[in-house]
Amino acid sequence: MTTKAHWEKIYKEKSSQEVSWTQNIPSTSIDFFKNFKIDKNAPIIDVGGGESKFVDYLISEGFKDISVLDISENAINNVKERIGKKSENVNWIVCDINQFKPKKKYVLWHDRAVFHFLTSENDIKNYVKKVKEYSENFVVGAFSTLGPKKCSGLNVSQYDEITFRKLFEDKNTLINKVEYVNHTTPFETTQNFIFCSMSFK
Repeated sequence: MTTKAHWEKIYKEKSSQEVSWTQNIPSTSIDFFKNFKIDKNAPIIDVGGGESKFVDYLISEGFKDISVLDISENAINNVKERIGKKSENVNWIVCDINQFKPKKKYVLWHDRAVFHFLTSENDIKNYVKKVKEYSENFVVGAFSTLGPKKCSGLNVSQYDEITFRKLFEDKNTLINKVEYVNHTTPFETTQNFIFCSMSFK
């Protein structure tokens, strides 16, 4: 089964309460986002948005240039149905992150729980390059070294502050904030994430 087929199947057959990553309120993402004080007209992208309610927050706060990318068309259609007419104001992108070719630079690139699904050195390296080239600010949440080693039947990468710094930090990168957060899944298990925000000159 291809990666796309895997995620289409997940979002077709399982409800939001049957997958581990569901959050009723994406509070950590929102807290990190608020620290940047982004202009309401600034371009923002949520990569691997799935059925996340981060886009609901952005819409409710009056942001005008919102893009949501996910490999699964089923996931995006589910969110469109949930949001209703307001979904017409969002740029929906059905694409594998490895194949994504941004057409503009984003003031904020948000990624909760996509980055850790990249397991090959080449895919990770290309993602880092893409983020640096096409965003001014970046918020990423991924499984920490205390988190799961698999998710949705797939192998994942694990991170800590040292590995994040090795991957992203250079003379043009400012690491703003790093925080370890426990996420409680809908079925009452705990997953440890590391969240990191950074800015690129």
